[in-house]
Amino acid sequence: MNGYTVNLSANAADWLESCRDAKLKRRIAAAIDGLGNNPRPSGCVKLAGEDAVWRVRVGEYRILYEVHDGRLVVLVIRIAKRSEASRPRVTQALFVAIGFTRRREAAK
Repeated sequence: MNGYTVNLSANAADWLESCRDAKLKRRIAAAIDGLGNNPRPSGCVKLAGEDAVWRVRVGEYRILYEVHDGRLVVLVIRIAKRSEASRPRVTQALFVAIGFTRRREAAK
């Protein structure tokens, strides 16, 4: 399997940078790095109602991410405690920031 490029949203990068628990930070960083080799590891869950958003558990924390197989990109959207994790909607601005473009279908 080809490796995927892993990108972090500003929210995810800020969380990872501000995490004070060194052990937790290492575990989450290892899980994120692993997504580059296998974007759908054992135990991951696809979020209902979302096109390409997945969730992986690291202890009581959740890593929410999108997988773009056509571009071989994994976009980590959010890192949060289970009680704080929600279904994110990735905005057009975020896609533009990392070089994605989302096509809209013309209204009939």
